[in-house]
Amino acid sequence: MEEDMDEGQTQKGCMECCLKCLGGIPYPSLIATILLYAGVALFCGCGHEALSGTVTILQNYFEVIRGPGDGLDVFTIIDIIKYVIYGIASAFFVYGILLMVEGFFTSGAIKDLYGDFKITTCGRCVSAWFIMLTYIFMLAWLGVTAFTSLPVFMYFNIWTICQNTTVLEGASLCLDPRQFGVVPIGEEKTVCAGSEKFYKMCESNELDMTFHLFVCALAGAGAAVIAMIHYLMVLSANWAYVKDACKMQKYEDCKSKEEQELHDIHSTRSKERLNAYT
Repeated sequence: MEEDMDEGQTQKGCMECCLKCLGGIPYPSLIATILLYAGVALFCGCGHEALSGTVTILQNYFEVIRGPGDGLDVFTIIDIIKYVIYGIASAFFVYGILLMVEGFFTSGAIKDLYGDFKITTCGRCVSAWFIMLTYIFMLAWLGVTAFTSLPVFMYFNIWTICQNTTVLEGASLCLDPRQFGVVPIGEEKTVCAGSEKFYKMCESNELDMTFHLFVCALAGAGAAVIAMIHYLMVLSANWAYVKDACKMQKYEDCKSKEEQELHDIHSTRSKERLNAYT
């Protein structure tokens, strides 16, 4: 009987501990972090593969070759964008962890206001710094979203031209990479309807896959923007709560100090009366 009671108390203690741990999780920050990681992973993964598909299309169907030396051509620009994608993936992985940690500490500061944990000026400055940094990253992701929409528009035009040539027989439609600034003006790499390369490109999996990968990358950038907005809402709410909590903490400190002074005055007067009586 005593063993059953001990097991019940142990299970109750474990349940209370689990509930306490679950109650300490900052769920808004957790949701924003998951959305950020999903958006960054979608943007970086799909964007990297879409750029590789673009290189394949340019080399196989438009006969664009890499320039000699260290000149800045379209392939060099694509390589630079790939390295930028690597940096974005690693940087926002770390930033998401930092925001989660900040969410844990802010939640702990609010819930343990009357405990041993005290809100410091440094903590408030860190919260304000994260708000400013997240706002800057939100603007940056808006720019990335606008930039990612350009290849989506380009590939949509190419896909539309391929669809129109299958519907309209005898249509004279051409694809000129010079219109998109892919090759210099002096190089003519035009592919027109009726040629073998044009039909191979339109029927290839590279074109369809690259187009959809760029669309997924655009969706990932949009998800990252939504995550940044969510983070701004969470950080602003935490900042307001921490600010109010600091005022309450100062009020409680002043109140306890006044009570201690009144207690000291009362004790002193009691001693004086006792001495006078004696």
